[in-house]
Amino acid sequence: MERSLYADLVAWKSSTRRKPLILRGARQTGKTFLLRQFGEQEYERVAYCNFEADPGLESFFRRDLDPHRIVAELSIYKGIDLRPETDLIIFDEVQACSQALSSLKYFQEQAGSYHVAAAGSLLGISLSRPGTFPVGKVNFLELHPMSFPEFLQAMGKADYSRLLEETKLEPLPEAFHADLVELLRKYYFVGGMPEAVQHFAQSGDVRATRAIHREILDSYQLDFAKHAPSSDIPKLGLIWDSIPHHLAKENKKFIFSAAKKGARAREYENAIRWLHDAGLTHLCHAVSASRSPLEHYADRSCFKVFALDVGLLGAMAGTPPELVVQGERLFTEYRGALAESYVAQQLVAAGHPSLYYWRSSGGKAELDFLCEFGGRIVPVEVKAGLSLRSKSLKSYDQQFAPPTLVRTNLLNLKHDGKICNIPLYAVSWLSRFV
Repeated sequence: MERSLYADLVAWKSSTRRKPLILRGARQTGKTFLLRQFGEQEYERVAYCNFEADPGLESFFRRDLDPHRIVAELSIYKGIDLRPETDLIIFDEVQACSQALSSLKYFQEQAGSYHVAAAGSLLGISLSRPGTFPVGKVNFLELHPMSFPEFLQAMGKADYSRLLEETKLEPLPEAFHADLVELLRKYYFVGGMPEAVQHFAQSGDVRATRAIHREILDSYQLDFAKHAPSSDIPKLGLIWDSIPHHLAKENKKFIFSAAKKGARAREYENAIRWLHDAGLTHLCHAVSASRSPLEHYADRSCFKVFALDVGLLGAMAGTPPELVVQGERLFTEYRGALAESYVAQQLVAAGHPSLYYWRSSGGKAELDFLCEFGGRIVPVEVKAGLSLRSKSLKSYDQQFAPPTLVRTNLLNLKHDGKICNIPLYAVSWLSRFV
């Protein structure tokens, strides 16, 4: 399965400002597979070092962090004569060896000709701790669950991606539109976790795909118990389990007391941060102003919490596999929670790591997302089905009068006055349509 981040890895290899690379991302998003594929295709030799599978690797980093000595000893250990420029050294599950993570600084300062890439399933947690390594000594890339364009590729429908990259804001042929809606329905159920996508693409078995979702969710729960501070473990479970409940409400704002009666923000904020740093959630903060940059106007106490993947969210909510073939029901289930989560996932994968939504100062109107393109703010209203009602969009328009409004639903591409109607399946290409 092709991943769009592969092109970024190739660009990193030839960059004049290349430093050791840290590939971040949640567990089971495909980091190891992607790095090994990259190494095999773009380098002469690969030294793959997994610090969880081979604890003995840690011994090479105990004496000191001299990169030349480390490379010489790894060459002997791996039976590979590692050379600069032509070979790739992969440090996987690097969070299991803090000294290996710290050594990246010295690879950058003293051995910059070596190509080193590090990854880990909970690397975001390690990096959030102060003193892990000096800022400015590494490059970062982020791997997310597979986006809808990547899903199309995996399903043998890459031609649709090329079509949406080139088409203008005008209706697609109805046969194409109907097929894309059907593929979107499947993506709502399958999501973008690579193992689930691969199994579904090969077999079409929705029940086995759901079993894969549950296995992934179980692994996340085990991570809570194994890696989180003991005082936060119960809170992590409560917050994680409450995500479908919050998103199924009309007002999707996260309320701590809904996770546990009497809970207060200050008691749970560390747990919220842990889930975010682990890559398991996306936070979407409220803003009442429409000014750039949006981050300066965000209300950090008012936010929505989305799970990292729409397929996993459906598994958490207990969405039955039968809905994959039942018309629009999967789209509209849980008050459109899957639709809004899907859009959040696509926006993050398309380069919007920080999410925002508009909430009027009186709290009487809300708009699902505000997206920023080079200082220009584009409002986006998400509709789960075929609805054209845009009450919140009109309210936002009356207050801020932007040049473009975006409504996304199951209708075809079209212009409706100043409103751009962009089908949900085309959200990944939002920037080119606006």
